[in-house]
Amino acid sequence: MRGLRALLGGNAPVIHVQIIRVRGSSPREAGAEMFVGAADIAGTIGGGMVEHQAVQRAHELLVADMARDQMDIALGPALGQCCGGQVRVALTRLDTQTRAAHLVRLDVARLPHVLILGAGHVGRALAEVMAPLPCRVLLIDPRSTELARATAPVETRLTPLPEAEIAAAPPRSAYVVLTHDHGLDFLLTLAALRRGDAAYVGLIGSATKRARFQRFAQETDPAADLSCLTCPIGAGGPRDKHPGVIALATAQEVLGALRDVGRNPTSYTKPTMAMTARI
Repeated sequence: MRGLRALLGGNAPVIHVQIIRVRGSSPREAGAEMFVGAADIAGTIGGGMVEHQAVQRAHELLVADMARDQMDIALGPALGQCCGGQVRVALTRLDTQTRAAHLVRLDVARLPHVLILGAGHVGRALAEVMAPLPCRVLLIDPRSTELARATAPVETRLTPLPEAEIAAAPPRSAYVVLTHDHGLDFLLTLAALRRGDAAYVGLIGSATKRARFQRFAQETDPAADLSCLTCPIGAGGPRDKHPGVIALATAQEVLGALRDVGRNPTSYTKPTMAMTARI
């Protein structure tokens, strides 16, 4: 990351290389990117001959002072690769504005991630509260109708597999589980706990729901560590079921957990088990 920041923050010309389309199998997915300068490279689009050809073409653009180009590369025996697919690579010379945009994106990527798993009333309210805070907030739901009702300026993810978002999150992320389905809540909460590196894992509900989740976890994965589970979320705030009140109290819990982990990155929050129920 330091190398990329130095590359983008300098004055030497840089080519942004990105896979924009994949057909069949390929070493990397669409969106994979790298940055190529005359003497430095940051990132990767998969290595091998595909990357070699892309870097070579980027250097040609630098020498010719060209603004952009595209390459269609077949991943076959001619390149010594057996993927059998094809990738389209876009090459773009960065100007001052795009350099700045990529630097901002780097700063955002370094922020602690907060995954709000469920875009119902409380999930949307929590997104509103968390949006202006120093976090990268992702509002995740398999229901397009609920995500469409979200107005907070945060990232949204429409996916039938929210557990994949948990698996892809960086270490020391926070996970707040409040979907429309108790069974899905339990699966996602257990997936977050199994990572073992969460700054915060919160589950909406009550003492009764917590007890049910504990039974589910013991039957599903007896080795799972439940000591870092916060359930119900926001229990330390006012006893009020209004989504905005729950969201505010939960945001305070999340920020406290992220602060504690930031002070000691080698340890993770293990809060006192909050057993006060909202009933």
